[in-house]
Amino acid sequence: MMKHDEPQPWRVTDSRYVLDRKPYMVLREDTVMLPNGTRIDDYFIFEYPDWLNTIAITEDGLFVLIRQYRHGLQQVHYELAGGVADPGEAHLAGAQRELLEETGYGGGEWRLWVELCPNPATHTNTCHIFLATGVRRIAQQDLDGTEEISVCLLSVQEVLEMLRTGGVSQALHAAALWRYFAENGTPGQPAGTTDFEVR
Repeated sequence: MMKHDEPQPWRVTDSRYVLDRKPYMVLREDTVMLPNGTRIDDYFIFEYPDWLNTIAITEDGLFVLIRQYRHGLQQVHYELAGGVADPGEAHLAGAQRELLEETGYGGGEWRLWVELCPNPATHTNTCHIFLATGVRRIAQQDLDGTEEISVCLLSVQEVLEMLRTGGVSQALHAAALWRYFAENGTPGQPAGTTDFEVR
């Protein structure tokens, strides 16, 4: 690997809050000096809390996904169950709680799968995505008043086809699912290969 000069951090000379609607929208405006001497007077940062999501797979190998309306795009797509991390709650416990509340599924074996930043240029938060295998239906959904969520059980083939045809609009969820297939293989393709057919 070629050696290169590592980019240096920017220096914040002033910072002020433009909007504070915790926990869903905190907008900060920074004045920053770049290492090359360039000054940016109005660099905006979204201070979001961390997010939690889960790739949940049942005892018989079905993926537990949800469908809900997203007003930003004004569309309905497949998603991983999850939500906002509560202050003071361990990420694993929060992900388990969110899966149970949104789908009624729980139990199984859990491990941290991947941690991704939605947009490191302007967002402060991280999305912690877990992999839960062997989950089962143990309760009814327990939804908030603002949630209308359909629970969907999809086969490996159905999830792969859904990814290929744009059925997941949330890029972080799609990335976590593609990594799952990259490491575990796809129908007719061995694990550890990455020769996906993109349509």
